[in-house]
Amino acid sequence: MRPDRRRPGAAGRRPGRRRPDRRDPAVHVIATAGHVDHGKSTLVRALTGMEPDRLSEEQRRGMTIDLGYAWTTLPGGDTVAFVDVPGHQRFVTTMLAGVGPVPAVLFVVASDEGWNVQSTEHLDALDALQVSRGVLALTRADLGDVELAEAEARDHLAGTALADMEAVGVSAVTGAGVDDLRFALDRLVTRLPARVDGRVRLWVDRVFSVRGAGTVVTGTLTAGTITVGDELQVHPSGARVRVRGIESLKRTVDRVHGVARVALNLRGVSAEALHRGDALAAPGGWADVDVLDVRLSRAARPPTELVFHLGSAAVPAHVRPLGEDTARLTLARPLPTAIGERGVLRDPGAQQVVAAATVLDPMPPPLTRRGAARRRADELAGVGPVPDASGEVARRGAVRREDLVRAGVRMSGAPPGAVAVAGWLIDDGRWQQWRERLGPAADAWAAAHPMLPALPRRTAVDALALPDPALLEPLVGQTDLVLDASGVARPGQRASLPEALERALAQVLVRLAADPFAAPEAPDLAAVGLDDRALAVAVRQCRLVELAPGVLLRPEALDEAVRRLTGLPQPFAMTDARQVLRTTRRVAVPLLEHLDRSGRTVRVDSRLRRVAES
Repeated sequence: MRPDRRRPGAAGRRPGRRRPDRRDPAVHVIATAGHVDHGKSTLVRALTGMEPDRLSEEQRRGMTIDLGYAWTTLPGGDTVAFVDVPGHQRFVTTMLAGVGPVPAVLFVVASDEGWNVQSTEHLDALDALQVSRGVLALTRADLGDVELAEAEARDHLAGTALADMEAVGVSAVTGAGVDDLRFALDRLVTRLPARVDGRVRLWVDRVFSVRGAGTVVTGTLTAGTITVGDELQVHPSGARVRVRGIESLKRTVDRVHGVARVALNLRGVSAEALHRGDALAAPGGWADVDVLDVRLSRAARPPTELVFHLGSAAVPAHVRPLGEDTARLTLARPLPTAIGERGVLRDPGAQQVVAAATVLDPMPPPLTRRGAARRRADELAGVGPVPDASGEVARRGAVRREDLVRAGVRMSGAPPGAVAVAGWLIDDGRWQQWRERLGPAADAWAAAHPMLPALPRRTAVDALALPDPALLEPLVGQTDLVLDASGVARPGQRASLPEALERALAQVLVRLAADPFAAPEAPDLAAVGLDDRALAVAVRQCRLVELAPGVLLRPEALDEAVRRLTGLPQPFAMTDARQVLRTTRRVAVPLLEHLDRSGRTVRVDSRLRRVAES
């Protein structure tokens, strides 16, 4: 292939011509990948006139060690920003941090050396991340056979998402093909979105301090908008920071939209508290998760200890296979992730990408019983990578609405087949099941506990396995039951005593009828089997009145007390009251206090009281 050869069907464009479907030039971000010796950085310098290797050691050794950045304006007026990633096998983790958030790639292969091991690993990572847009740059066209190098590269690219990307032969030394590569990149970015709406999440790939400005982070903003003054949350630490300033491609701006290379000057955090692999997001917009169920791109049993790469993060992960192509990842630290995202599982010891991992559930249930993994695999078999609100609610039975939103499920109102109650989305079948079970549960409780027939709230929540006690009230509201402080019951349902206790209570009432102020002592009540629960039932039925703990009289005794006290000279003292009532101080004191509270007697001073005028 000649240096200016383009893929069939690729149309050229005259320099400086604005594409008619865009009002403003857009900024696009692509990664440059390839082997350390294939001239990536040299090519980027030729395209941009900028030095992507910012470290002196990189320039001395001629090898990219850390992530580099450069940008240029393309013939169509758009700007392309390059994230130059290392090619050496020792820096694959850094390479993945650079390509993780980036939607397109400039893949570099040297015409004089051809494909190598690192090219394969870079391709495996890009394919795992489903990077499907790119340009193949065949460098050193002046030293090697471009057509042979392309044919070899196509063999390796076959079957991947980048199989059909355009190829351009180029020599950064002679300048041959550089303009053709610019036009190829221009055609590439026309297929990339100029702006991506969605939730803000910036994966941090560099942190440093600037004298007089403070903490600065850089990263690729993949979606959403960040504005000066915005409050952001650091994941996973949870710290809140304020955006003090924004730069994009060395230009100071008030706001920036994804996809873009961004530098944020932050207030409220030190540079030492942030690291590559952290993420900045709108507060509450993302949930940090350390256990997630994924679908693997390869139906093979992976090693149990791998590294999970997502965005710019690289986190050790324990892998528990569930089914042929599903697994549960337990991460060493939490990450903000969502349904449908793809990460890379890599074995650093074997220096190879093991599989792509597509997140199916960032809020999986625990696996506690025998056979739980197989059942979980069956549940996940029908789950796709695109979040579906109705499917998620049906599979979970009940889920907080905010949890689904943070997991990446978009919705407006309750999805079909779901009930929206108290901040929850509940599968209609599950809600109906709870309604049908609540009545029998209340009846069974009443039959077993006639003295306390109302099903206690906590017991009702546990009996139905409700995920939130706040769901009980709206649930009862859709039945013929009632809910009060005592619990759930049938309308008009009252406490009752078993036959033996009813006879014992009748004996006590007979004795009190004969001597109304001779309140029985606790041992006397216990002797006939009347415990606190039975006495509480008698009080609720208004068959007894409790003046103080353990002091119980018939309700009629109150009127009798007023009648007797009225016959005393007014005002009267406690001693006078005890004598006319023929009772003890144990009963007289709480009885008179009760009459005071009800307004039937009035205190004259600390010693005397009188019967209130009727």
